[in-house]
Formats: sequence, C-alpha cells, structure tokens
Amino acid sequence: MDGVLVIDKPPSLTSHDVVARIRRVLGTRRIGHIGTLDPMATGVLPLVVGRATRLAPLLSPGAKVYDTVILLGVATDTYDTTGIPSSHDEDQGTSGHLPNIEAIEAASRAFTGTFLQQPPPFSAKKVNGVRSYRLARRRQSVVNRAVAVTVHAFEIRSVEGNRVQCRITCEPGFYVRALAHDLGRSLGCGACLEALRRERSGVFGLDDATPLDVVEGDASNAGRRLFPMDQLLPELPSVLLTEQGERRAVHGNDLSPADVTADTGDRHAGRSGLATHGGVRWVKLYGRDGALLAVAKVNPHGFLHPKIVLV
Repeated sequence: MDGVLVIDKPPSLTSHDVVARIRRVLGTRRIGHIGTLDPMATGVLPLVVGRATRLAPLLSPGAKVYDTVILLGVATDTYDTTGIPSSHDEDQGTSGHLPNIEAIEAASRAFTGTFLQQPPPFSAKKVNGVRSYRLARRRQSVVNRAVAVTVHAFEIRSVEGNRVQCRITCEPGFYVRALAHDLGRSLGCGACLEALRRERSGVFGLDDATPLDVVEGDASNAGRRLFPMDQLLPELPSVLLTEQGERRAVHGNDLSPADVTADTGDRHAGRSGLATHGGVRWVKLYGRDGALLAVAKVNPHGFLHPKIVLV
C-alpha cells in the first residue's frame, strides 16, 4: 500500500500510538504521520504509507483548522486541562472575574496575522539538545525561544460561562495550547485548553478521515480509504518522461527538455504554496506507464533535478 490514510484520531492516544496500531493492522513499518496531535486532541491525522513516506516533507505544509474550547479562569503547567493548576498570580489572574464576549473578541485580535509565539514548556522543542517536555517533567525551568507563527483566522463562536468555543485557522508550527495560555494572560484571568479537534490539515479534512477502530476492525477499510500516490499533490504541475528520461530520473540524474515527451498540464502551477514550497518550484515526473516516478526541483537553468525518487 502506497499513499495517505487519514485517521480521525481518538482522544488519549499520541500520534505515535496511532502509527504503531496502524502498522500492526497493515503489517508494515513504513508508516509515519504528518503533523503531530496532542493526546487530548482528536481529528484529522494524515498517515503516509509505503512509498508515500518520502513525500512527507511536501505534504506537511498547508493550513490547519481547529475547533477549540478554551477554559477561562484556570491556568496549568501544560497549558491544557491535563496539567497541574498554576499558583502564579501572573498566570491565574487576581480579579477572579471573567471577561465578557466583547473583551474576549477584542483580545483575540492580537492573535491574528504573523507574530511571535513562545512554545509551551511541555512541547517537543529542544533546549540545548533536550526535548522541552523532558525538562518540564523534571520540574526544571524551561524557556523556549519565541518563533514566528501565522494565524489566518481566530473566530470566537460562543461564550458559555467560562468556556470559549472558537475556530482557528493557522499555519504549521502554531501551538493552540500556547494561544489559550496567552489569551488568559491577556485577559487577566488565566486560561487553558479544554478541547481540541483538528478539522483540516492541508488538503485533508474530516470528510477524508476514517475512525481508528474502523480500520482496526477491518484492515480492508484502509485500502478503500487510502489516497493513492497519483492523487497526491494535485497542485503540482507534472510531465511525462521519455524512456531515457525514466532511466535518468530513477537514478536521480538531471533531466533536460529532451527527456520530456509531454506536459500533462500546468494549470495549477503557482497557485499553491506547495508548488513553490520553500521558494523552490516542484514538478511531478511520470513514466510512460502513468506511474509517478519522482518529484523534481526546477533549477535556475530550467533543468529538472529529481529530488524525491519513488522507485
């Protein structure tokens, strides 16, 4: 099996737990996940299977959409309800009063666009070569370096008591737990994350996802729900190769226009960040039998350099 299987992750499992269980179901170790979800979180977790694991760097970019519940009046060391409540006044707030929806909406405006965010102490970020969460578990002081993050939309959907339901659209690398914590500080009452459900990760949404227990109950469901290789990265332009071009591509050699028999359509080129991911133009290379052989970079001289070879 080669492609992407999107799992609707249940709560209380790590992303690696899900990978391990699907490995047992499918009988292969060539499985990884795209975009980590915390154990408490649910929703869209794309898994790359077989040869598709090589495409993970190109499949990882793309906006994430989360349905979130933030609990006001409580701050914790993990920035969510699984942690230990904080006793620091600066985190908890001293007024004991909860803000109204107008104040919450006003505060939320500071968390849209591109800004610096300090990752939570309980995160996979490294501090002097050690995972931040390992230091935090030892009760050692952890100060992660703030990094630039991007939030496209932060919509307050409802406020009921001390619970704020919101919908967040952001780029990879953003911590929703940190947002909850920072919003609580901004409002002066403290806050933490109570619930998190990922509705979309890049091009994959909840409609594409299959519950974990459905796959574990019948492995054939994985095959029926798998996105095959030729359906991945539809926004990238693609070309067909000559016989000589195929040989050169599978050995990672640069390709000239003479190695290409046809352009299968460039209508999507430039529309997606993936098409120019990292400032580099990418092109899919197909063999004469229609199989995806590689993904190539376009170098400054117009030659195609196969960067990810799939055969």
